[in-house]
Amino acid sequence: MKKLTFLIAVLILLAFNSFAQPGGGNNPDAAYVKANYTKYEYQIPMRDGIKLFTSVYVPKDTTKKYPFMMDRTPYSVAPYGPDKYKGSLGPSSLFLHDGYIFVYQDVRGRWMSEGIFREMTPELEEHKTNKDVDEGTDTYDTIDWLIKNIPNNSGKVGAWGISYPGFFTTTCLLSRHPALVAASPQAPMSDLYRDDAFHNGAFMLVANFSFYPFFTNRQDDKPTQRRGGELVYGTEDGYEYYMKMGSVKNSNKPGYYDDTIRLWNEMLDHPNYDQHWKDRNVLPHLHDIKTAVLVTGGWYDAEDLYGAINTYKTLAKDNPSTPIYFTMGPWVHGGWARGPGDHLGDVDFGGTTGPFYREKIEFAFFNHYLKGMGGDIPKVSTFETGVNQWKTYNTWPPKDAEDKNLYFLPGGKLSFDAPTIETGADEFVSDPNKPVPFVVNPDLDMKREYMTGDQRFAESRPDVLTYQTEVLDHDVTLAGNIWANLKVSTTGTDADWVVKVIDVYPDSARNNKFTGQGVMMSHYEQMVRSESMRGKFRNGFDKPEPFVPGQVSPVDFELQDILHTFKKGHRIMVQVQSTWFPLIDRNPQVFEDIMKAGDNDFKKATNKVYTSKEHPSYLKVRVIQGN
Repeated sequence: MKKLTFLIAVLILLAFNSFAQPGGGNNPDAAYVKANYTKYEYQIPMRDGIKLFTSVYVPKDTTKKYPFMMDRTPYSVAPYGPDKYKGSLGPSSLFLHDGYIFVYQDVRGRWMSEGIFREMTPELEEHKTNKDVDEGTDTYDTIDWLIKNIPNNSGKVGAWGISYPGFFTTTCLLSRHPALVAASPQAPMSDLYRDDAFHNGAFMLVANFSFYPFFTNRQDDKPTQRRGGELVYGTEDGYEYYMKMGSVKNSNKPGYYDDTIRLWNEMLDHPNYDQHWKDRNVLPHLHDIKTAVLVTGGWYDAEDLYGAINTYKTLAKDNPSTPIYFTMGPWVHGGWARGPGDHLGDVDFGGTTGPFYREKIEFAFFNHYLKGMGGDIPKVSTFETGVNQWKTYNTWPPKDAEDKNLYFLPGGKLSFDAPTIETGADEFVSDPNKPVPFVVNPDLDMKREYMTGDQRFAESRPDVLTYQTEVLDHDVTLAGNIWANLKVSTTGTDADWVVKVIDVYPDSARNNKFTGQGVMMSHYEQMVRSESMRGKFRNGFDKPEPFVPGQVSPVDFELQDILHTFKKGHRIMVQVQSTWFPLIDRNPQVFEDIMKAGDNDFKKATNKVYTSKEHPSYLKVRVIQGN
């Protein structure tokens, strides 16, 4: 993902500050890098004459040949200077100590590379002249240069990257260079409109707003080591800050962005899924891939869940003879790369998961394809939350998952049995001037813990509808994607619809070592999956349409995949609301270009969700029986 989560921020700061003097600091890898690798810096020429800044770390032991491990990034290959070394190399320490030639490259238009940066570079199907360049051609030219110019290489290349670098790893595949034998896009952006900018048309406000000042260190073709800036908020209360800012268009006023950031304006100028966004969807280009691929993501990735799942599904579908692997664990964005991965917020995952991935999946994958070592890994490795265990499959979603409908019923009930009454609906007043917060106390960032956060605070609000099953008399495992199929109406001409799938713990649930102060796990309402939908896009993201006030309309949208078991004694709950602030921007509930809405455009509306035989609302889920 392109947005700056806490983890990614830490990694970038480490890149700037890791000069790795032997014995310095508390990082044993830093001394090892300095003692065992020699760093070189190059300006590698591309076919159109642009040069890309590239750092190459070569093992000092020249008695062997080594494969390359390459990371192409918009976040800087710092530290700069041949005598300044990174504190570690590769995806994990396992690679550093096993011996590879490590390559880090500033992508076109970023940091010390020449050229103009384009957000999520549009990829081309044809390259007729040397002027027809994209990330695929830049990767091809880089690999070709490395193979021909770096001594003691084995002729094999691997690539990896997390978040925005995950997208650049995906585009490495489009080089189709024969030396690229293994690649791992991790939390990759795949379709910017669905990953980071918008979710089903709803603008991801807090994640984007906090990102672009940092990211914007240059907007021209002049290489620089200058970092981006940061905003002075004047408060720690994110809810208050964004309410005071008002309409999204106010973000370009003095004191905010002051109309100075090109990439921010590109989002505001394109609220619909137009050609701008279609050009930034890499998925249609993922055909004729021969490289072995390991796609990695986290079930609780608030940024690029769509990217990981759909990159895998597209690669597996369109490249049936290519080895495509898929791993999903109980992680936030990039959470597999560092740390134990043993919990998120109050929720305990029953043990560490990060080290298992790094050694048994990631390292094993690259070692197998780049060095011919060890055996193959399972095609699909997924962590089953709720019961906290790893599961392996040959395909995702599992073939034995059965489609079922989970219906909203009158009286706040939820059941696999369809409604039998002829009429019925639940209503609430949605006030965009008093929106539902996405966490109890929103700060200035997108708190990653919201993905498993306790939803009891929302259930108590009058503008949130709640439906739940009876206490389960057996385990229920959902495996695969979830589709919300709502029948709704509104007194306005536009409305957002937020659906949250929740695991309600029994009264016997006990606190664990990660439970926060003042929190009780008894009756805890753990969010398992959630998503928003801007109603005017219900018939297509490229053609917004107003609601007819009071008219029943279907609103269908995907909530993405899960692998979660609701255990016996628990309940399944669904909450529906129309604001989720400041995670997404506020909908005026008036049909208009929301990016141009005025502060006085935001109106109350009465929204209804129908629960009748004639107009059933339900979730379409995939259930593994007898699990």
